[in-house]
Amino acid sequence: MTAHLTATREEWLAARLDLLEDEKELTRRSDELALRRQALPWVRIDKDYRFETDEGNASLADLFRGRSQLLVYHFMFGPDYTAGCPSCSSIADGFNGFVVHLENHDVAFSTISRAPLAKLQAFKQRMGWTFPWASSFGSEFNRDFAVLFTEEQQREGGIQYNFRREAPSPQLVAGKPEGPVTQMAAMTGTDAATFTRERPGVSAFVLDDGIVYHTYSSYARGLDGLWGMYQWLDRAPKGRNENGIWWRHHDKYARG
Repeated sequence: MTAHLTATREEWLAARLDLLEDEKELTRRSDELALRRQALPWVRIDKDYRFETDEGNASLADLFRGRSQLLVYHFMFGPDYTAGCPSCSSIADGFNGFVVHLENHDVAFSTISRAPLAKLQAFKQRMGWTFPWASSFGSEFNRDFAVLFTEEQQREGGIQYNFRREAPSPQLVAGKPEGPVTQMAAMTGTDAATFTRERPGVSAFVLDDGIVYHTYSSYARGLDGLWGMYQWLDRAPKGRNENGIWWRHHDKYARG
């Protein structure tokens, strides 16, 4: 017999309606936050960032592909990786379906990573993805948008990520085990220090009168709302129910 609370249908409905009020309040609050994101001031981008894409060399403005808005997912895939970050890959598994809708609503979309384009293309083919993916290899783009850091910054506490300064991580640089981070790094063919010098994020840009502006960025748990898997798990009977890193690249699960 289950140890979980049980009830009659009438009792369940009363509890569900009580929860519904809080869910509606969360929705209203989310709508308010979306408006505040849109009201943020814009920062003009004057640097000439260059990217390699399937269509050739491109500027940041080129990534808009004739649209006025651009959403970028900063995908953790450094030059030394042999595979993309498994967390970023899990998020990216949902990109194929919605990109066409964004593109038909004046919004371009692209993932951007530092690995050379050929490496990104090979992994993209392996994963069965079709969304745009640009390489920023040799560009300062990742560093400028706070998703790339140096070994010195790791060691001395110079990492400013998610709008907060991180404590020094000399043990990480020295190769000491870091639990789940080491496990994730192994999935990308790297060590924990190399793996965590790349970081995930999302950034938004607008093209107005021929000028590109940065409008928004979010990192870390700010990406949860984009991770479709978790939106479903949060509605499952046992929730996230996690014990360490359980997810994999989708072609690495045992077939059952």
